[in-house]
Amino acid sequence: MKKEIKYPSNRFSIAPMLDWTDRHCRHFYRIMSKNALMYTEMVTTGAILFGKKDHLKKGDTESPICLQLGGFASVDLAKAALVGKQRGYNEINLNVGCPSDRVQNGRFGACLMAEPDLVGNAVSAMSDATGLPISVKTRIGIDELDSYQFLCDFIGQVNDKGCNTFIIHARKAWLKGLSPKQNRERPVLDYHRVYQLKKDFPRLIIAINGGIKTFNQCKIHLEHVDGVMLGREVYSNPYLLSSVDQTFFASDREVLTRYQILEKMYLYIEQQLSNGAYLNHIARHMLGLFQGMPGARAWRRHLSEYGHKVGSGIEVMQKAASFVTEI
Repeated sequence: MKKEIKYPSNRFSIAPMLDWTDRHCRHFYRIMSKNALMYTEMVTTGAILFGKKDHLKKGDTESPICLQLGGFASVDLAKAALVGKQRGYNEINLNVGCPSDRVQNGRFGACLMAEPDLVGNAVSAMSDATGLPISVKTRIGIDELDSYQFLCDFIGQVNDKGCNTFIIHARKAWLKGLSPKQNRERPVLDYHRVYQLKKDFPRLIIAINGGIKTFNQCKIHLEHVDGVMLGREVYSNPYLLSSVDQTFFASDREVLTRYQILEKMYLYIEQQLSNGAYLNHIARHMLGLFQGMPGARAWRRHLSEYGHKVGSGIEVMQKAASFVTEI
């Protein structure tokens, strides 16, 4: 019998992406990988505690899944985290990395790097309220606060309050003058600073994020840190996930073909359509499924043109798939 290897939950994870990693997207991803750690979109404490919409709705098959929260007030974060636990989330993550103006105005995201005591108190409150693993996703610095010593001081102070897992986007964030998109591209990546952080805090679980596109890059990073996080590369080329379990978790489960994945999505799509969803609510996450194959452009075009129309069903997706030629 094959000996099971115990890996950190975030050995391979998919980044929380606002307006992208919703429950339909996560269901699609989970068909391909049973082990990759999924994240929700960032959800603010106010949306959970006072909003009229159910922001925590998820499927039964999505675990392991981490709820990412945006906020700064320990009391509210603890209450929201407890709701997350009651709704079946396995972990809670605090966003200390988003640099958008809207997030800063709410006093959460990357600006919290300047307030490690506040972050530490929030972590402690969420841990006490839920008993769940609590992680922090952050940057290597903000604005002029970008020395390695600043990063170490931040990590050390938050760790002192009970956080043992950090996901580090290996870029600093400019809080003024750059858009969120520019903050994902223009600040220079410094992977070696994250590697050094793992050396200086060997007992912590450190995962790395930012600019990672290939499995070979992932393997190089995993020689230095505990986990890798991919975001937009997975979204544009989701079939990458089909071999994650085999590559990073020593799984012997079958690697599904693109067409097998599509077939497994049909039942879910029909269920969601019967509950009032539009086809494009789901299909938009699947546009990259056939990336690199002949007919992939026709697949995307057909779904984009017809998926939003009232009454569109899986026949639209089947028609779109008929344009693709299997290599």
